[in-house]
Parts: sequence; structure tokens; C-alpha cells
Amino acid sequence: MKPRHVAIAGAGPAGLAMALYLKRAGHRVTLFERFVQPAPLGSGLILQPTGLTVLGDLGLFPRIAALGHRIDRLYGADALSGSTVLDVRYDAIKGGRYGIAVHRAALFDVLFEAVRQEGIAIDTGHDIAGVENGSGQAWLATDDGRRLGGFDLVVDASGARSRLRRHALRSCEPRPLPYGAFWVSLRARQGEAFGVNSLVQRYRRASTMIGVLPIGLPAPREDPMVAFFWSTKPDEAETLKRAGIASWKDGIHRLWPECEPYLAQIDSFEQMTLARYGHHTLPLPYGERLAVIGDAAHSTSPQLGQGANMALLDARALAHALQTSATPEEALPRYAASRRRHVRTFQMMSAAFTPFYQSDSAWLPFVRDKLAARLSMVPPAPQLLAMMVAGTFVDPFRPIGLQERDWLAGAQPVPQP
Repeated sequence: MKPRHVAIAGAGPAGLAMALYLKRAGHRVTLFERFVQPAPLGSGLILQPTGLTVLGDLGLFPRIAALGHRIDRLYGADALSGSTVLDVRYDAIKGGRYGIAVHRAALFDVLFEAVRQEGIAIDTGHDIAGVENGSGQAWLATDDGRRLGGFDLVVDASGARSRLRRHALRSCEPRPLPYGAFWVSLRARQGEAFGVNSLVQRYRRASTMIGVLPIGLPAPREDPMVAFFWSTKPDEAETLKRAGIASWKDGIHRLWPECEPYLAQIDSFEQMTLARYGHHTLPLPYGERLAVIGDAAHSTSPQLGQGANMALLDARALAHALQTSATPEEALPRYAASRRRHVRTFQMMSAAFTPFYQSDSAWLPFVRDKLAARLSMVPPAPQLLAMMVAGTFVDPFRPIGLQERDWLAGAQPVPQP
């Protein structure tokens, strides 16, 4: 494909990775961001083997590995009985896979610095409201009535609250999920209760989930951090706040006393971010001179930890489709087809698993604790669970022209704080 002028709406992980791929392929790229100063939102996440493979393809694996914290295990137990509810180990499958948990600031900074080094233009302070087509080009319409462009292609990487996805050939809006979570980044504390290279969680039925995830360094030479999260209904957040932070902390302490060193660092609800989740999958994530990637194209609860990883895979998939096509019009259906099976499989699994961990149901957590927890230890369940968490239950690599990172041969160990 001859070089094109591409606009990318949104400077999150999906948009930044997309910009790098397109610039390196010879295209002219302009990133548009609604914030005056681009910055990450939220606390921490796990980069799975899928997302790490894409970052390796971009040449950024060493930088993210130096900041993140290696994760080998996801472990969850009942808060009252202490019995194991979830135990997923990456090494259940041969090959040496692992995850790397990172502060969102670290992931953003690594990608953002790479974009700056490539000399990619970033135009900030634009609240993009829609896409207009005319004279063979696409234009971005802003809230204040301006038209930006024209462009040969627009990439919507503006996240779950996208205003551009309505221009896709077949679109839909996220269905709000009843449960969200409070998230906060705190100074790390060592202790057997939290494991070494593990995401550790405690559950009380399906209505309460508390988690501690070591996320490494937010920036070089800073202190190690953990992401602390607690599930709640966003609609009940104001009731919690009126009861006071002390009451909230007492409730957590009764369920998981070992959290005291983290609770002591939380002084108010304003210190935390309340995350709201929705579920949707665009049937066709593209339109006229428009491609939709990342959370704008598909969103769900974070139970399988795939959000940022799926976004990175989308960026690589669109770049590959453009590279192997003569025109954007030819590339867009190829992009959608290359991601369809992987996206729909994980969206379906996430929708099926979420009620077992975040819902008002009484019988689903009973089944989870009494039956599913035992079955998960019987082969091939450990292997299937590891593939689900790693994001490789369905092969995402071959359809997008990528080979998974070799985790054993030549792979550098991940430094630990």
C-alpha cells in the first residue's frame, strides 16, 4: 500500500501502538487526544503473553520488563474458610509463559516515549464527536464545530466510551455491568499472604472481591507498587462514602486482616478510582474509512485480564491488514476477519465467568466454590485455565502475521523489584 495519511483518535495503549506500527510502515500519522496533557487512567494491569508478544514486536519488551513485575500465578481463596477458589499457573502449559503486571503509567510512558522518538504528531485538546466522509477523504468533527482533516483513514482508539464507533457498519453500545471496582496504587509490602509473583484475591460469595497485584515500578528509580482493588456496585458508591472510609476499611479488615499495611495507606475514597465496566462487541468494527480497535470495539469486565492485551493485538492486526492490502477499503474487512474468532471467544468466556465472581447470585458462587474449584485441579482443566488467562485459548497470532515470543530460547529474565 502506498503511504496514507491516518488519524488516530485516542492516545491510550491501542492508539499509541497503532501509531508506532503505521509510522514504521511509512504512513503519515496524527494522534488526536481530548486531554491537553495525555496521561494514563487507572492503577495496574497484567500484560499477558499476547500483549507482551506485540510489545516485543514493537521492540519495547525490554523496557516494559524492566519496570513491571513478573506474574506466574493467579490465586483466589474464600475470605472466611480460606479454601482455594481459583489457582491458575502459567506453567501448567509447557513453554515458559508468564505475565508481567505493570502500573498503567509505566505502560503509557514506554509507548508514549517511543511515539515521541518516532516524531509522530500528537494534537491534544480535541473532543472528537464524529467522522464525516466526502471527496474521497474522512474528516474528524469536534464538539466545538471544527473539521480536522482530510484523512485517508481514521482509527478509533478512543476507548469504551467511544463516540466514533456509531459510524461502524454494524455498531452497538456497551451494556453496563452491575459491578465495578475501586482501584488504588499503593506502596508494596512483602508478605506470604500476597505471594511473590502472584495476583492474590479473596472472595465473599460473588458480591465481594478483594485483590492485591504487584505492579512493579511506575517509573525508573521509583518505589515498587501494588494495585489494590475491591469490587462494588457503582450505584452504591455514594452510600459507601456516606458511611465513611473507616467503616469500609473495617469491613475489608474483617475479611482479610493481612491487608492492614495497605489499608493504612488509604485515607479517603478520593484517593481511589471507581472503575465502571460494560460489555459489548462490535459485529463489524469498521466503516467507511474507519477502523475501530481496542475497548472502542469490544469491552467487558476485567475477570480474564485481557483488555489492554486485546487492544495491542488489534493494533498489530490492523497494521498487518494494511501492509498486505492495496487499499484501506480492502484492508478493513481483513482486519475484522483476522480478529473475529479470538475476540468473540474471549468476550463469550468473560461474559460466562463474570457472574461467578461479580454478581448478586447465591448459587453461582456455591457452584464455583464447591464444584468448579475442585474440577479446576483435574487435567486438562489447569491447562485450559492457563490458556484462557494467557489469551491463547484461541490462537491470536497466526491470523495477524505474528509469531508468539519464544519464552525460553533467548528470553531475558524479568527483573524483580
